[in-house]
Amino acid sequence: RLETRARRGDRSRRNSIAMSIMSYNGAAIIAMVGKNCVAIASDLRFGINQQQTTAVDMRKIHKIHDHLYVGLSGLATDQTTLSQKFKFRHNLYELRENRKMKPETFAHVVSNILYEKRFGPYYAEPVVAGLDPETGEPFITGMDLIGAMAPTTNFVVCGNNEESLFGVCESMYKENLEPEELFEVIAQCLLAGVNRDCLSGWGGVVHVISKDKLITRTLKGRMD
Repeated sequence: RLETRARRGDRSRRNSIAMSIMSYNGAAIIAMVGKNCVAIASDLRFGINQQQTTAVDMRKIHKIHDHLYVGLSGLATDQTTLSQKFKFRHNLYELRENRKMKPETFAHVVSNILYEKRFGPYYAEPVVAGLDPETGEPFITGMDLIGAMAPTTNFVVCGNNEESLFGVCESMYKENLEPEELFEVIAQCLLAGVNRDCLSGWGGVVHVISKDKLITRTLKGRMD
């Protein structure tokens, strides 16, 4: 009996050690490119230790300016720290240059901030989505926790259920979608993806950014 209990204790300790800190709070984020527009969406769940749902209104997408947003997955405390650092850096740039930062420039700033801490990294993975303020050209990129960028021209996902999100995005995504069509596609991808993951979900929020307007809508999803 004592040996059996010891084995059970060892197994439970191994399971707790194996849990990734990136999955501690849960997240699902998608960014997509359309025709002269981009969209970024995230779930709303805030969990603790993969077991408890603490809130269902957590903001994981942060506005930098009218044509630029950043989504953050990973540890919630690091998400808050990084979002404040990103806004601070952008505000300094705007004061010095007297213009809005381009999405590609902002992505390099984000990458540098993360790489500075590469030996003790922030446990967060950003997704940058925006339009060039002058040309209106869409730009999206994902990153890992030390700032290695992966820009793309279709879609990027991050969170703790990337496999599910990739699958539905590859099935539903089409090129040159108009803003309303892009909203429908990214909303369905998010809802379908989080339905296959217990650490994210409980609704979502979608931002569709185009040259002359911004569409922000809240999604109602399964809450079980």
